[in-house]
Amino acid sequence: MTTDVKKEETKKEDKKLDGSSYDCEVLLQRTTLEAANDKKYPTDAKLVHYEVEGKMFIDLTRSQKNVNIFDLYCDTYGKTAVKRIDFGYGTVSPQRWGYKTPPQKKKRR
Repeated sequence: MTTDVKKEETKKEDKKLDGSSYDCEVLLQRTTLEAANDKKYPTDAKLVHYEVEGKMFIDLTRSQKNVNIFDLYCDTYGKTAVKRIDFGYGTVSPQRWGYKTPPQKKKRR
């Protein structure tokens, strides 16, 4: 019985947040501040500091409005979970982030 409880707890903690219904995209979940300080992320990414069961966590999330981020975390973890929402440290333009150049076509001779 104890193994079943441990499996359920790990599944609950490893569950990825689905922000699609809130117009949010979670880039990094339950990460460290050093990993979130990477400059390769877009400038509109926000650092969300929240508390679950007495433990503090940090996520890197993007959305057009902070209200959407707040609603996502409050509905998922409870009303008092969100402690603060800060700007991220990314330097990439949001329009260019995640863009992949199309492959070059072979030239005919």
